[in-house]
This record gives sequence, C-alpha cells and structure tokens, in this order.
Amino acid sequence: MIYLDYAATTPMSDNALDMYVKAAKKAYGNSSSLHDIGEMSARTLEASRKIIGDCIHASEKGIYFTGGGSEANVLIIQSLLKSLPSTKNHIITTEIEHSSLHTFFQKLKNEGYKITFLKTDSKGRISIEEVRQSISDRTGIISIQHANSEIGTIQPIQEIGKIAKEKNILFHSDCVQTFGKIPLHVEELNVDALSISSHKIYGPKGIGAAYINPSIHWQPVIPGTTHESGFRPGTVDVPSIAAFATAAKDIVRKLEANLDHYHNLRREFIDSLTLYNERITLINEKDPSSLPTIFPLVVHGIEGQYMMLECNRFGYAISTGSACQVGMQAPSRSLTAIGFHVHEAKQYIRISTGIQTTTQDLQSLLKTMQKIIHQFTR
Repeated sequence: MIYLDYAATTPMSDNALDMYVKAAKKAYGNSSSLHDIGEMSARTLEASRKIIGDCIHASEKGIYFTGGGSEANVLIIQSLLKSLPSTKNHIITTEIEHSSLHTFFQKLKNEGYKITFLKTDSKGRISIEEVRQSISDRTGIISIQHANSEIGTIQPIQEIGKIAKEKNILFHSDCVQTFGKIPLHVEELNVDALSISSHKIYGPKGIGAAYINPSIHWQPVIPGTTHESGFRPGTVDVPSIAAFATAAKDIVRKLEANLDHYHNLRREFIDSLTLYNERITLINEKDPSSLPTIFPLVVHGIEGQYMMLECNRFGYAISTGSACQVGMQAPSRSLTAIGFHVHEAKQYIRISTGIQTTTQDLQSLLKTMQKIIHQFTR
C-alpha cells in the first residue's frame, strides 16, 4: 500500500517510538506524585514542554498538553472566553475552519454568542479588509486557521494578528496542519494562542498542545483542575508527550530539507499532471501561498468517494476530505466555500505527501487514476 494521506495522520517515526518505550519504562509515574518515580516523570514532562516551546519560539510557560489538536482548539477558545467580560461576546472566524472549531462555533452561536463566519475568495483566502470591517466593540476573539487541511490555503495570519493587537482582541490560530511543515514563530505570527498536534508530525496519536501567551489571562474550563496548571484535567500521558517532543524536535530540525522535498514533489506532480488535465484539476495549482504537501484534486465526472475506494483497491491510500455516511457523501465544505457547486465538490479527492513520499509514488498514482477513469467511462 502506498500511503498518500499524510494530512490525515502520519506513521510514528522510529525515534518517537523509541522515546515512547524508554519513557514508558522509566517515566511511568504520575508527574504530580512527590516520590522519586513521580519526580522522574515531572522532569521528563517539563523537558518535553521546553522542547515544544522552542519549536515554535515560545516560552514553555505557555505550553499546555492536550488530547490532540481538536481538543486544544476547543479548550483554548473556552479558556479565553471565560476570562473575557460578558460584553465581549463576538467571535470572528472563517467558513472553512476545521470541523472541531466550526461545530463548536455553531454551538456557541446557538448559546447566544455572535459569530462572524468570514467568506473566502476563490482560492480560499480571506480579506484583511473584511477582518477589519467585521470588528466591533464587542469582539473578544479572532480565531483563524493557519492553513486549510482540504485545499492547503495559507491565511495571512501575521497581518491579521497585527489588526488584533491594534484593537486589543485575542487572536488564536489552528496551526495543526502547518506545524512541522512551515516555520512557526509565535511572535512573528502575532498570535496570542495556537494549537498543534503530534500525529501530524510522526508522533503518537492522542497528544497535542495548546499555546497561550503567558501574559494572557485565561480561566480553567473545569474549576479545581490541577494538571497542566488547570488547563486540562486527567493524569498526564508523559510517555506520549516525550515521544511528541522527540518527533517535533526532529521535524523542526529537518524543516528546510523537508520543504525542499515537498516543493520538488509538487513541481514534478504538476508537470506530470499536464497529461491528465482534461479530467483532473489541481485546485490552487499556481498559488504560491498554499501548503506544498496538500494536492486538492477534482476528478471531473467521478465522485471522490468512488475514486478513493478504487485507488484503495489498487493499493493507494488517499482521502476525500469529506464526512461520509452510509448511502451519502457530503461535499467538502471548503470547496463549496470557494465557489464549487455541490456536485463538483463531491468530485474532490485529496492527496497529501510526507517525508517518505517519492516522485514514483505520485506518477504511478496518476497512471492508476487514469486507468480508473477509463474503466469508469466505459
């Protein structure tokens, strides 16, 4: 099986696996316990916190470990909202946020909060001017993803952050897709808070991290929580956190080389795609402000669910990027947001590359897709 679904999850690296085993054997104690075994876990936890902080050029005092990127997203928004006065009940976000936040913002809307869902242009990018115009005296939080997981669009986070600072508005960014793929520097991005995940960077699943600037006041979602300075309840999974830190350190150290690899793969894929342009379109093909690891494709006339299953039959793991139910394939929310009709959006598939991906993998996939198209049209 050739794996081309790295935007969904990644295999654990050997270094991360080795660290997990070592930590599970030696740092298995509760990090809050006062005995020597607990102290070993506490030291491992704090060393890992420092590594994650260094990876995003942030103070480790602002790093809180969570059960993943989705949980980090929700806990950050909840913790920041609890610290704001009731008059600051307006949140600005986008139509194409990750489902963890999109559904949470819908819930907040039903509870009485005012939520502004900014529209995007045909490339999936929001307008800086529309952000500015959406701000009111009641705006408390702006939350905008760094890059979209379905179409790869990178938002102008740095510029948005400048506006937020000017207006004294808290600014959060979901950086799950960008962490480990492009440089992240919290001060340069002008963010007050961000979310990252372990399993997107060859670490274990079930672990993520929230960053909140230490100078920002927040309140625990559940009062009385003692772990992670009250940010999240439950005994901390130190072995997974140590493995996460190992994966993060490795991926950031190799970031420049990996970026060259991803850009080369993308260039060669686009060159090969010219032979198939009649039936296959790469969204945002000429957009330099897109993640080089995500290839959003529309296979004209064939639903993505069918193409994904056929590719799987031929030994390729790809994604449709949509939530599927029995007897129904929902269209990609990101594609409909950028102007695709529902039936066109259902023809979307996503290829996402990783450090193990080769040019041969992508070329053989295209040949297989062409074979599937011919069989379908017959």
